[in-house]
Amino acid sequence: MSTRTRIKMCGLTRVKDIDFGVSMGLDALGFIFYDKSPRNVSPDFVRGVVSKLPPFLASVGVFVNRDREEVEEIVEYCGLSHAQLHGKENYKYCERVERNASPCHVIKAFRVSETTKRSDFTSYDDVVHGYLLDTYSKGNPGGTGEVFDWKIIKRLDLQRPMILAGGLTPENIKEAIQTIRPFGVDVNSGVEVEPGIKDHSKLMDLVSKVRMADNP
Repeated sequence: MSTRTRIKMCGLTRVKDIDFGVSMGLDALGFIFYDKSPRNVSPDFVRGVVSKLPPFLASVGVFVNRDREEVEEIVEYCGLSHAQLHGKENYKYCERVERNASPCHVIKAFRVSETTKRSDFTSYDDVVHGYLLDTYSKGNPGGTGEVFDWKIIKRLDLQRPMILAGGLTPENIKEAIQTIRPFGVDVNSGVEVEPGIKDHSKLMDLVSKVRMADNP
């Protein structure tokens, strides 16, 4: 069990928000490469940002059902440390990204509902570095801003580190950590003014509450 909850902020589109996230001691920054997202960014923007990040800070590319070779090219071009896959990518796809885009590691995202079961994860256990759990919404690959029933997580018996997402805000983050004890949390809309524009005061509040949950 982790003694410190890692914090990833996703959906970044502005340098000023990235700089503030770095100053707040975030562990990972997420960049969305998905045309249908209002937070979609270009590889050129991310390459420029990643080249200036300090050491020991993860840079995560978010992809949805994209051609595997395109994912690998973007990962290499931008210098990403992780590829977070939100589509129907099977274990062979994940395994090849892990191998071909090394040293980038794969995080496989799952949209959780009452029908989610342990067997959904089994084939991925030996080929990914972690699971991100988001809220299921029909026709939406993620970023719903809605919370799912955290009680479901226990029955999944996950064999890789778990990152909790889905509607996390300064108001519920402490409860989430104390209830689930995830390896990390992934925040996006819960610390925004509008899609892609982060609210620095909300982020500061959220980080403070994460640390309070870690050290009651």
